[in-house]
Amino acid sequence: MTETPAVEGWFTTGPEPALIASKCQACGTLAFPKGVDFCRNPACDGETFVDAELSRTGVVWSYTDAQYQPPAPYTPTSDPYEPFALAAVELPEGIVVLGQLAQGYGVDAVKVGAPVELVVEPAWTEEDGTVKTMWKWRPTETSEAQAQRPAATEGGN
Repeated sequence: MTETPAVEGWFTTGPEPALIASKCQACGTLAFPKGVDFCRNPACDGETFVDAELSRTGVVWSYTDAQYQPPAPYTPTSDPYEPFALAAVELPEGIVVLGQLAQGYGVDAVKVGAPVELVVEPAWTEEDGTVKTMWKWRPTETSEAQAQRPAATEGGN
């Protein structure tokens, strides 16, 4: 079984996967998904970029669930369609990156400010048997404990 990224060049695989951004050599602005045509900083006219690995951990900035199947080019991984959770994650570099939550995690496993880490999981299998992989966000133990902890009641105790 061969595994390859669903989007070549956007992330690395292995035990410590990372998202790959483009970094403007003129001003240092990072952009993900990476682009190499122009600097995304409106005050910069830089045209030279290098790849830069982003942090593997971040905090949930926002989240939702996809109750309805997204339109093409989305490829459903189940038939019938099964809803999945999405998280917008703020990385230490100041970039917010959208991605699915890892297998087995739904919106009940996260909250705004909860820590998550980047993982790579199978997304679908091609007809030739090649498994396409995609980055996802997995809640860390800390955020799982927060999600399971009863809400504080007003007035203490």
